Amino acid sequence: MVPMDTDMRTDTGDRGTGTQTGTGTALLWSALGGDPALLGRVVYGGPSGLLGARLPAMDLARAAVAVAGLAAVERAGLPGPVRVDDGAVATAFTSERRLRVDGRAPEVFAPLSRFWRASDGWVRTHANYPHHRVALLTALGLKADADPAADAGLVAAVEAAIGARTAVDIETAVYGAGGLAVALRTPDEWAAHPQGREVAARPLLTMERLDEAAPRRRPDGRPLRVLDLTRVIAGPVATRTLALLGADVLRIDPPGNPELPDQHADMAVGKRTAALDLERPSDRRTVQELLEAADVLVTGYRPGALDRFGLTRPGLVVSRLSAWGDYGPWGERRGFDSLVQVATGIATLEGSDGRPGALPAQALDHGTGYLLAAAVLRALTEQDRDGGTRLVRLALAQTGHFLTHGLARYEPGRHLQETDGPLGRLLHARPPVVYDGGPADWSRPPGVAGADAPVWL
Repeated sequence: MVPMDTDMRTDTGDRGTGTQTGTGTALLWSALGGDPALLGRVVYGGPSGLLGARLPAMDLARAAVAVAGLAAVERAGLPGPVRVDDGAVATAFTSERRLRVDGRAPEVFAPLSRFWRASDGWVRTHANYPHHRVALLTALGLKADADPAADAGLVAAVEAAIGARTAVDIETAVYGAGGLAVALRTPDEWAAHPQGREVAARPLLTMERLDEAAPRRRPDGRPLRVLDLTRVIAGPVATRTLALLGADVLRIDPPGNPELPDQHADMAVGKRTAALDLERPSDRRTVQELLEAADVLVTGYRPGALDRFGLTRPGLVVSRLSAWGDYGPWGERRGFDSLVQVATGIATLEGSDGRPGALPAQALDHGTGYLLAAAVLRALTEQDRDGGTRLVRLALAQTGHFLTHGLARYEPGRHLQETDGPLGRLLHARPPVVYDGGPADWSRPPGVAGADAPVWL
């Protein structure tokens, strides 16, 4: 189990982060449709003052982990308590930065993924993936060198190209080319934006029953089967959490576009991964066969991107994760935590001296990930009782709205651990979801990407 820094407590006293300890948990648990009587099973502890920010990032982190644990004990029929240690939570929310692979620190952002000054403000780009990098440079009229190592020499050219145009012009041009760039907006500007209005008018998450399919009975002893079609952080955090709780998680990536190596090392713990191309009929049949025997499908691709493949069946719990929501003018846009912070006004609120800032962690990604895991577990609990195919939908922009409108120095090493595996010796964040009778660690280290057979255990 994760060690606790101080005595655990169930009080709701102020932890110095802007709201009371249990307030965020109660709000999220209510959004999940959970029984409020179960909230007394959560106890809090650990050092205070972590993930310091103007916005209550620690409150979001603590609450998201708490509801994931609470949904787990509810489903397992355990009394708890769910133990939420702020040190473990803060470390897990920065897991991609804490990771070490044979002592090497990971590359979190590529040289061309950063803030740039436009002619009338600021814009942030995301170019970690090769195809997004090429799209960015193409939109700016620059030649995309085949070697990303040359990006350091391109910084001045990109800076000049962006500086000569408005931020919204850059945003429009880069998205039009298939890349990722977002103009910095204030909270008021986002509130007036058509997508911002759509986000503000909708709930934090939705959990729907789509049909009257009978409850599915899994054989005793068979683990929950989760087919993972997610990328980067939010979706993989959710499936990493489900793997911690005993699920057989099988992640599928396209053979020609695997996850970034450091992201894979951090997020594949507890899972198996296979390479299948949905454009190839034989691979698509394999995925459909996997779905026939699966319990949960988690997708994190752009809304609508997988619809043409018809990946569903009655009785599944389907979770759809997006950046901006699957509605409004930005409903089909790609996005990442860093870009959502910029568009929604968070980067403005966290900035200083006229420069944009950022939260101390990719809290929208991690917060949405733990919330997604909780939503899947709650959907399964309700499905076991009442049946029905279930659809869960979450968006990073909705989590950002909850952070800005729904919520008003420590030793990180104690919440890290070393694990040996096929990728080498990893230093990585310990699980923050902890409850009496629950698992202390993932059942397997991350393996070589795509090396597992696409079959259920």
